[in-house]
Amino acid sequence: MARQPAWRRYAPYGIGGLLVLIATVWLLAHSHAQVYRVPIDRLTFGEVTQGPFEDFIAVRSTAAPFTTHYLTADQGGTVKQVLAEDGTTVKAGQPLIILANAALLLQVASREADTASQINSLENTKLQLEETRFKYQHDLLDIEHQISKLNGDLARDKILLDGNAIAPAIYKQEQEEYSYELKLRDATIESRDAEQRVRTSQLAQLQETLARLNDSIATAKASLDALTVRAPTDGHLTALNAEVGQSKAPGTVLGQVDSLERFKLTAQIDEFYLGRIVLGQVALLTGDGRNYKANVAKIYPQVSNGTFRVDLNFENPTPQGIHTGQAFDLRLELGQAATAKMLPNGPFYQETGGNWVFVVAPDGRYATRRTVRLGRRNPEHVEVVDGLQTGEKIIVSGYEAFQKIERVEFDQPDHGKH
Repeated sequence: MARQPAWRRYAPYGIGGLLVLIATVWLLAHSHAQVYRVPIDRLTFGEVTQGPFEDFIAVRSTAAPFTTHYLTADQGGTVKQVLAEDGTTVKAGQPLIILANAALLLQVASREADTASQINSLENTKLQLEETRFKYQHDLLDIEHQISKLNGDLARDKILLDGNAIAPAIYKQEQEEYSYELKLRDATIESRDAEQRVRTSQLAQLQETLARLNDSIATAKASLDALTVRAPTDGHLTALNAEVGQSKAPGTVLGQVDSLERFKLTAQIDEFYLGRIVLGQVALLTGDGRNYKANVAKIYPQVSNGTFRVDLNFENPTPQGIHTGQAFDLRLELGQAATAKMLPNGPFYQETGGNWVFVVAPDGRYATRRTVRLGRRNPEHVEVVDGLQTGEKIIVSGYEAFQKIERVEFDQPDHGKH
């Protein structure tokens, strides 16, 4: 048998050694990239426990007026007078700001003059209609008088005609005159009634026109009255934005009047809880040494800078001596307490979103990364849904340096050094 060359006999060993070397280098590099050493006294640990989980969040709120009425310039103009100071208590209807608007004054004066002219014209028309009505009455009185006279003449002349004292032609002429007056009376009555119908319709239209004109004048006067901005209700005048000489466009907000005694609470809540906040939820708070309750009254779903706003109304009794802007710490209850596995809340959640944690090994010398599923949170605890067992410990301090790390090794403090 022919002898194999030396390189063929040792080739398998060389290849195997090369693979071992490559694997060793990769493991060293990989291990170095995913292992992080840190002094143990720089970390905070928490243990998974079983117990009643209280479903609440801590919220910082501020007191705000229960109602706010804004002062709006219905008519634009220049600020002529400011009659109240910011922060003062005002009464409903109290004049606060007076605006001047020369163009509006001229416009209102012109409208009043036009309206007065039209009213005068309408009154003349009504007078003419009344004169026509009186004329018909006079004419009918004359006709009735003539009919009565002719009727008497006919009765007298009939006797004379029967005695051949007058000619038949005279009696016939009187009969024709009597018949004419009767027909004239009927025609005048018919004309009067037709005129009456027209006059009634015209008068109704005139009344409507007069009403519109009077409304126009009232509107014009209201526009002038709107130049005086008044307090819409009793309250505190705040956010006053008017100085003498300033020009204000229509619709400009000049300030606001806040309710005097009733207050509500407003709070910004992390968008994480947007789906869990509902109307009527109870919040507990402490004020003047006593405990109080408030209820979620309104939810604003718009998210800004990672938070959304809610308004809460106090239950009776309410804290005394509240002022706008006063801060209150709320304990907003999201659900009933229930037995659950949980671990202490900590900064770790901000970096992991509750998807993974570092679990401490039984010997306490290191911690390894583990995928978990965490649920509800309150300021003290986080609910464990899956991935952790009661009694296990995890790192609950911040994970800023651990994002790409698989294993954290602990350096024990050297108590021998002083």
